[in-house]
Amino acid sequence: MEASQSATLSSARILRVADRLGTIEVGKEADLVLLDADPLADIMNTQKTAAVVVRGVLLDLAQLEKNEAGK
Repeated sequence: MEASQSATLSSARILRVADRLGTIEVGKEADLVLLDADPLADIMNTQKTAAVVVRGVLLDLAQLEKNEAGK
């Protein structure tokens, strides 16, 4: 949990952008990865992506995987 907070909220505070980044709240910029399992229970769960949101737009996981396979 500390690593996750360091990468999000703590970083946003240090960079003085916590008013728009670092937590999931109405009105904040939405760049996030949603997981299918708890990464606190097992760090390997960070590999179990359920959804990706960039700039408030939900990305199509199937298309992302297709693009990654084509590299």
